[in-house]
Amino acid sequence: MTDHSPLSADEQHLLQHLRSHRRLHREERQPSLGALPANHLTWGQRLADTVATTVGSWRFILLQSALIVGWIAWNTQAGSQAWDPYPFILLNLVLSFQAAYTAPAIMMSQNRQSEVDRLRSTHDYEINVKAELEIELLHQKIDMLREQDIRKLEDALLNVSRFLERQGEGPKPR
Repeated sequence: MTDHSPLSADEQHLLQHLRSHRRLHREERQPSLGALPANHLTWGQRLADTVATTVGSWRFILLQSALIVGWIAWNTQAGSQAWDPYPFILLNLVLSFQAAYTAPAIMMSQNRQSEVDRLRSTHDYEINVKAELEIELLHQKIDMLREQDIRKLEDALLNVSRFLERQGEGPKPR
């Protein structure tokens, strides 16, 4: 028999905290982390997410590439009527303007996603700690039950051996 000590006071306190935390979340019926409804996001957050989603898509890359190729083709073939002749200074300005505004929007969206990931990580850690403590409690209960069964078996063996000893002291067969 191995002797398992009960949970420490800190572990019991943490387990109670995690249990009440779980109940609180169930009662509030909060949406899962990262699945916040759109009405909980600010206008800026929704815009940043839209920009990041749009700019980070193949559709956007292909459309922008086609526009750039078209721009360059038109301006190289138009000759004196070109609105942006080589070295395409206006195109460079437009692309710089686009980069200057999309990069911060993408960063804002990534920062918000990082916060959601941190919350999710904290939530996962709490679940893992709670599971570990619950498993430890189950092990202790099983060990306690096993020890009780062993004590009962020892008592039964003791009673049987006493009974057999008493039977041996009685009248002996002839």
